[in-house]
Amino acid sequence: MTGTGVLADSAIRAMIAAGEITGSAPIPEAQIQPASLDLRLGNVAYRVRASFLSGKGCRVADRLAEFEMHRVDLTQGAVLEKGCVYVVPLMESLALPAGLTAVANAKSSTGRLDLLTRTITDGGTEFDRIPDGYRGPLYAEICPRSFSVLVRPGMRLNQIRFRHGQAVLNDAELGALNAESPLVSGKAVISEGLGFSVDLRPRTGDLVGYRAKPHTGVIDLDKLGHYDPADYWEEVRTTEGRIILDPGAFYILVSREAVTIPPDYAAEMAPFLAMVGEFRVHYAGFFDPGFGFDGAGGKGSRGVLEVRCHEAPFVLEDGQVVGRLVYERMAERPERLYGADIKSNYQGQGLKLSKHFRAP
Repeated sequence: MTGTGVLADSAIRAMIAAGEITGSAPIPEAQIQPASLDLRLGNVAYRVRASFLSGKGCRVADRLAEFEMHRVDLTQGAVLEKGCVYVVPLMESLALPAGLTAVANAKSSTGRLDLLTRTITDGGTEFDRIPDGYRGPLYAEICPRSFSVLVRPGMRLNQIRFRHGQAVLNDAELGALNAESPLVSGKAVISEGLGFSVDLRPRTGDLVGYRAKPHTGVIDLDKLGHYDPADYWEEVRTTEGRIILDPGAFYILVSREAVTIPPDYAAEMAPFLAMVGEFRVHYAGFFDPGFGFDGAGGKGSRGVLEVRCHEAPFVLEDGQVVGRLVYERMAERPERLYGADIKSNYQGQGLKLSKHFRAP
């Protein structure tokens, strides 16, 4: 068994070789990220009446029989419609050894499309959490919130991380790491993680974000740099350092701080306390080792915020703390870091839409 912490790419390769991760088709090297494994859609999507968890002692396949409305063949490509809920069996299955747990999350591009994607398992009582020693299939629950999307088998909408033991840094450890190598531009706000705030006073111009348009065309997830942002997004501009979030609307904003994930650490974005406002600030939350790291070409990388407001209009002001990064130790340093080594799309980013859109 590897050391305590998040498993790196070399350990993931070893798990594949040992049959602890298997696929209905061979798992290519491109799926292996510095601290996670991309998961692939299978050949069929089940349109279901509602989101569900399988529950203790129950299989997802049995619950599908209860909630299925119809099946969608993905082999030639098919549209998953906005506002509908689908369950797609993934190509990967797990046979985790004792002492190893896993956590899943949507990939960055998935979150920036407001494409709610969560992982469910047999016997699961939580989304995206895979317990110690789990043996069985994996499924993706997919709910397009802003745009209908065209998908095909093999597309990678979510990713999974493997953990041995508990390696989350407490505030004292995080403060010491920040003192040794600054993790954020400006003053570090440390409280159950590293706080980050929203940038609503850009250095140049008045563009602070984008808001998804309510009635748009389909997005083919295989088409990169293809779509005109103006067809799908409204620009959000302000000279006042604040905006009002509309309930139910989806926004792409950016953090005021540049953040750094050193090579021996990984991080996950977590919501801030609900008392600061009823809005959600992320759908995709993994930060790989090397994100924002100068040695990996990422100096100045900021966090893109995927924001949805709930219940009532809410005033969001420049510098308001809206989320936190929870740092974890890696069990070992990855062979490759996020950035130029793996042609990452969002290294060195500022305010940026998903890779499917042309640069404004």
